[in-house]
Amino acid sequence: MKLKLTGLVSLFLMASLSVISCSKKAENAPKGSVLHVQVGPSPETIDPALNSAVDGANMIIHAFEGLLKFDSNNNIVAASADKWEQSSDGLTWTFHLRDGLKWSDGSALTANDFVYAWRRVADPNTAAPYGYDLLNIVKGYKEASEGDTEKLGVEATDDNTFVVHLTNPCIYFDKIAAFAVLVPVQKATIEANGESWSINPSSYVTNGPYYMTEYTDGSQIVFTKNPNYWDAANITFEKIVWHLIEDPNTSYNAYNQNVLQLIKDVPTEEIPSLRGNSQFHVEPIMGTYYITFNTQKAPFNNSDVRKALSLAIDRKHVATTIMQGTYTPAKNFVGPGISDAAPASSFEDVTRAAYGDHFDTDNYEADLAKAKELLASAGYPEGKGFPTFEYLTNDSGYHKAVAEYLQAAWAELGITMTVNIQEWKTMTADRRSGNFDIARNGWVYDWDDPSNMINLLETGNGNNDGKYSSAEFDKYVRLARNTTKVAEHYDYLHKAEQAALNDAAMAPIAYYNEFWLQKDNLKNTWHSPYGYWYFMYGKLE
Repeated sequence: MKLKLTGLVSLFLMASLSVISCSKKAENAPKGSVLHVQVGPSPETIDPALNSAVDGANMIIHAFEGLLKFDSNNNIVAASADKWEQSSDGLTWTFHLRDGLKWSDGSALTANDFVYAWRRVADPNTAAPYGYDLLNIVKGYKEASEGDTEKLGVEATDDNTFVVHLTNPCIYFDKIAAFAVLVPVQKATIEANGESWSINPSSYVTNGPYYMTEYTDGSQIVFTKNPNYWDAANITFEKIVWHLIEDPNTSYNAYNQNVLQLIKDVPTEEIPSLRGNSQFHVEPIMGTYYITFNTQKAPFNNSDVRKALSLAIDRKHVATTIMQGTYTPAKNFVGPGISDAAPASSFEDVTRAAYGDHFDTDNYEADLAKAKELLASAGYPEGKGFPTFEYLTNDSGYHKAVAEYLQAAWAELGITMTVNIQEWKTMTADRRSGNFDIARNGWVYDWDDPSNMINLLETGNGNNDGKYSSAEFDKYVRLARNTTKVAEHYDYLHKAEQAALNDAAMAPIAYYNEFWLQKDNLKNTWHSPYGYWYFMYGKLE
């Protein structure tokens, strides 16, 4: 590995090392019991109800625990609930909590805490991005989403029993119950501290393996082992220090200085020299890198414009050259590894057999010619009259390089795009609020069902940043959600995907792989296909 330590980066790193050194002394923890990692910059939020980003979720799963969870083989296992069952009609799910559960402050945790947390996600005053997507199948969600949260079909029949009533059976509801948004949160501390509760160690009361002991925005968040966690005896690291570093070069230098044991953001220019190194990991994850059009703004409310911009992208060039083969060119919206009705099949394979690939990544010239035709039919021949617009992105990984490529590719159509690079948490907030023209986007699955990503485009979904809306698409999503037949569920989702692709509801670019650096002596951790690292049972040898 090469170590590059120059200019302002050197000064920043030396300052960071000084802070880290002081924090290590303050921790006064045994050698090897403190883990230092970088999984992203300052998160937009680590409030479970408000988070919709992988970096925030990585922290949340170490601080909180829901009813169920995923194990190292990606199977659903017991968590805060040690037993659960569903009724014969699939409409009622009952979860039995473990005896003696406690919050990190030592107070008792009961089923009523789950009732509060789930109602909070449904509450329109919370504005939870996942509220609709997760809870619209729960009885009374419509009334709850309009402000009457007590109508949500969740109840605590006693301190240890949490019951959920659904409007329709859901074949993947156990995966929803394991999702990080639906963990319990403590009502008293949230009501006492308001929006600041999740950035203050004294009020970030948790129920998982760790609790917060330091929050320094732009620097680090420190988690300390929670002695009140039911499985505390098996939690290994006394502390996890999350280093909030935006610049990949700074992360890389700190890693080479043995300050960090794992970094997610690796400088892309270093990748050729890292291939074959035992510390450099590349693994496929379930997700798609794509572009979001703000369909509330002209000319992006015109499907021919969206199709033209999408077809003008050479996906093979982006994935293999710009992304150096660490991603795979996207041929549809849903990528590899996602389930379909038959146990041995994948959604992607069924799509290819039934519909063919939407994008022919080996025939870019034909796509470019078609893009020019579509732009002309939309009223912008050779780009004439097309307004200058802005592309919103953040500067990590390949995002800046992809933005610059798009700028050049769309210039081939005769149109002008400027690039707006923002820090991560600002960009995600602007994208969600609709403060953009076109924005880079991406989705890593929360559970293995194609609806988890396809439903992002449904009218009213809190993660539908481009506010796309189509009656045809919504119909198929609704049918897929409500059917009790597995084969129909997937068939409707295929139809929904085709409707979205044919309307250019988004522009898929590439399928994700995750790449990172991890010290060889960091053992017993795992990385899930949903992009999460699990450090709580790890060790440094």
